[in-house]
Amino acid sequence: MRRIVLGVSLAAALAAAAAPAAEAKGCIKGAIVGGVAGHYMHHHGLLGAAIGCAVGHHMAAKQEKERKQQQQQGHW
Repeated sequence: MRRIVLGVSLAAALAAAAAPAAEAKGCIKGAIVGGVAGHYMHHHGLLGAAIGCAVGHHMAAKQEKERKQQQQQGHW
């Protein structure tokens, strides 16, 4: 179990390092949800917040990319 947690936290750290520092869209909401979930899952609130931030940022970036594609298709 510790290997899984270590692997997930390492992946989250790498994802956070690769993301631009100026763009924090989705991070706050993801960190809140992840922190609460992590707290109730064996008191791992900080780990949950870190992973939630990474996932929230990823989802926000994905949504923004889809929105831009739809706007470009709408101009034709």
